[in-house]
Formats: sequence, C-alpha cells, structure tokens
Amino acid sequence: MSVLGRIETAERPKRAKAPAPALPLGQILQDDCVAAMARLPDACVDMVFADPPYNLQLGGDLFRPEGGRVDAVDDDWDKFATFADYDSFTRAWLREARRILKPDGTLWVIGSYHNIFRVGAALQDAG
Repeated sequence: MSVLGRIETAERPKRAKAPAPALPLGQILQDDCVAAMARLPDACVDMVFADPPYNLQLGGDLFRPEGGRVDAVDDDWDKFATFADYDSFTRAWLREARRILKPDGTLWVIGSYHNIFRVGAALQDAG
C-alpha cells in the first residue's frame, strides 16, 4: 500500500500577456519581403498578394505566344545566379507568408510562365 502525500506548491503569479505588436496598417513597407514579413506576428494577415521576381534571365528577345515582345526586367532584384538560388528565395518568402497568414487566409501569386511552375512546385513541396 502506498500513501500519496499532498505536495504544496507556491501559486505562480499570473503574467500579463505582452501586447501584440502593432501591425503597420495603411503603410507600404519598402524592404526585403522576407525581412519585412519576419517582423510581423504569426497568423496576423488575411491575404498575401505576391508578385515575386520572375527571374527573367534572357539572352535575347522573348515573345509571348500571341507574338508580342516581352519587355523583360533586367534589374538586380530580378537576377539570381542559379535556379537553386531562385528556389531558395521562393521557399523563404513562402515560408514567411505561410507563417503570417491566418488559418483561413489566402495566398495569391502573380507569375509568368517563366517562374510560376517553380513557385507552384515549392508550394506543393511545402504541403
């Protein structure tokens, strides 16, 4: 037969929850998208609307299926050394987007046929 004794414990003082950081409402955040999203709390937005770089590394003219010429972006923000670098960037911003989205939030992504299949594969890989 065992005897269970009562263990006395000091009652812990209740801590007040830290106030949630203020969301930057009504503002345009000009920053690296991953860094800007990293400063936001979890599950705080209803929608992420993304227009990520297309990684248009063109060696010549590019034409749309209907024959129109594509005026490709050649700015530094759209340049990635390799597809692996582009995929790493894509996974990083998607990870942050998922973290800040509310459970019933939605993600919209703008893309072209140059990059959207890579974004779609990253989404599928992330579940």
